Amino acid sequence: MTQLEQKILTFISEFIAKHNQSPTMKEIGSAMSIQSRGTVHRYVQSLVSKGQLRRQGKGWRSIRLTPQNERSLTILPLVGAIEEGKPLQPILEQSELNVSASLLGPDRFVLKVTGDSMIDAGILDGDFVIIRKTDSADNDTIVVALIDDGEVALKRMRKHGDRIELIPANKNRLSLIYPTERVHIQGIVIGQLRFL
Repeated sequence: MTQLEQKILTFISEFIAKHNQSPTMKEIGSAMSIQSRGTVHRYVQSLVSKGQLRRQGKGWRSIRLTPQNERSLTILPLVGAIEEGKPLQPILEQSELNVSASLLGPDRFVLKVTGDSMIDAGILDGDFVIIRKTDSADNDTIVVALIDDGEVALKRMRKHGDRIELIPANKNRLSLIYPTERVHIQGIVIGQLRFL
């Protein structure tokens, strides 16, 4: 690939990761300071010919990354461990983190957090939590609980015999205690995202 082709591929990859769709010729041209759509088209076609991109349908929004390039969006290099006031400690036994394998799957969904009931657990208003679907959970797990088939809560769960306590992570909030039959676990928190 030429240097400009690499830049275009990087821009397309980042655009897809951020917007969940491909950029248009105009957006690619604007980002690369190329005024001619024909020139942008030739570069994109060259990337398709070189196996770096593929087309899935008609139109510019149908450009997709090849599986090899998609992998680069979900696997990140793991370069070390950091501790306050100490030098970076390299991690020798594992050189990458597969974000896709850790967080994605058919039994996963994402919820946007509103409110402050879990702030002491580091879950802030506006964060996204990744949930693994399950109808059961261990004590002290953060769960999504459906109460009386209506209200939904994101809380830490603790069982007390025939009762379930839903515990907020905010000292200004009170725990909620319900008979077991009123609470239906929808899933457990397995990850969290915060976009800065």
